[in-house]
Amino acid sequence: MQAIDLDVLIVGAGLSGISAAYYLQTRCPHKRYTILEGRKAIGGTWDLFRYPGIRSDSDMYTLGYAFRPWHSSQAIADGASILQYIHETAQIYGIDQQINFEHMVRRISWSSKQALWTVEVERLAEGDWVQYRCNFLYMCGGYYDYAQGYTPEWPSLSQFQGRVVHPQAWPQNLDYRDQRVVVIGSGATAITLVPAMAEQAHHVTMLQRSPTYVVAQPASDARAEQLRRWLPAKLAFHVIRWRAIIQGIIYYLLMRTLPKVAKRALVNMAQQELGDSYDANIHFSPSYNPWDQRLCLAPDGDFFKALKSGQASVITDQIAQFTATGIQLQSGQHLAADLIVTATGLNLRLLSGIEIVVDGRTVELGTTLNYKGMMLSDVPNLALAFGYTNASWTLKCELTSMYVCRLLNYMDRHGYVSCMPKNFNPTMATEPALSFTSSYVQRVIKHLPRQGRQRPWRLYQNYLLDLLMLRLGSLDDGNMEFFRA
Repeated sequence: MQAIDLDVLIVGAGLSGISAAYYLQTRCPHKRYTILEGRKAIGGTWDLFRYPGIRSDSDMYTLGYAFRPWHSSQAIADGASILQYIHETAQIYGIDQQINFEHMVRRISWSSKQALWTVEVERLAEGDWVQYRCNFLYMCGGYYDYAQGYTPEWPSLSQFQGRVVHPQAWPQNLDYRDQRVVVIGSGATAITLVPAMAEQAHHVTMLQRSPTYVVAQPASDARAEQLRRWLPAKLAFHVIRWRAIIQGIIYYLLMRTLPKVAKRALVNMAQQELGDSYDANIHFSPSYNPWDQRLCLAPDGDFFKALKSGQASVITDQIAQFTATGIQLQSGQHLAADLIVTATGLNLRLLSGIEIVVDGRTVELGTTLNYKGMMLSDVPNLALAFGYTNASWTLKCELTSMYVCRLLNYMDRHGYVSCMPKNFNPTMATEPALSFTSSYVQRVIKHLPRQGRQRPWRLYQNYLLDLLMLRLGSLDDGNMEFFRA
């Protein structure tokens, strides 16, 4: 089997993988690296998802890269624009020349004696296998299964004689004009699909088992446009970006500190958008507190506008069974449908389901501790890009990339060949790394890394705290072991 030797291997050519490559080649220019991408194209999430209305669920001033400002007036951008932005970034910095497509990583194994990862890769186009050997692995493959989305087990679904589509596998050129559409779900995908499909469908009904918090937000940021006119471009970008970061942190802390007040405010905001024709307390007042699950954005209130126009509606009920012509609800109501969209979520799959072996020991992620939100206890020379659940994904991923570069340069200066996070306090209490009550998290929570109750094992979901820890904090912090050859 052919073997290729590198210093650093990046897995994944999505938003975080391109960022990782940029920082590596600018801050560690002496390191040989490449990117392995299992799919045929750059973009990750933004290339995979093609359903109507696909867009960012956070502002582009923070979802975009710090090193390449987002200059569009659209603070909430459509998927095609984000994908183009990622492509252009890869091309500008020559990163696209470092990507090997249709290279699917299946197994990684670490040898402490050699201080090397051996990465077994299936080349999908060639139908063969190749090995990569590297000193450091940076996993940027996201957190969910790209092969298929999640659909609950509905035994009666086969009775439905219309078409059933999951957003993650949206058919090209699907024609739903003048059709009766039922979108099952109430998360970000459903909130995006409903107004987009309502433009052509006869009617779109969002069927939710339980409500979600939905917040209307301008798609364009008028204040950002003013700052661009008043300030030099570079200064304006930093002011706009930091304004978005600080606002996000403040809003999150207020909602978590005063959940009852926040809930009342969010429901009242939805009521104002809807007017008197809807009772927001029925369809937009969840039983959980704000940020127990992620809030859903409605750019320019498009979701609420679709409801007010009569092109769409919301029903909060349970599915009794599927029929040949639609869905029978537990309340006795029957929803007629020509097309059913199962916007029922993702299958969370951290590290793309890759088998991890360290010195002959298979690593079970559920037994590891998350170190600084980016490495795993007792796993050497491996970092993973995992963004925030309460802010833009890119914010944390860029901090992680900068930290990885600091770490690599530190090891080179001191003659170290490997490093490994080590918990020296076995009595420290632990808890799940993700506190979300969302179903896609709870289904696999026991298989995910855990977090501790104190630094550096605790995840704060706070950009300012992570900035201090990852940009300025000590690398040799007493919880990281370093090894020489």
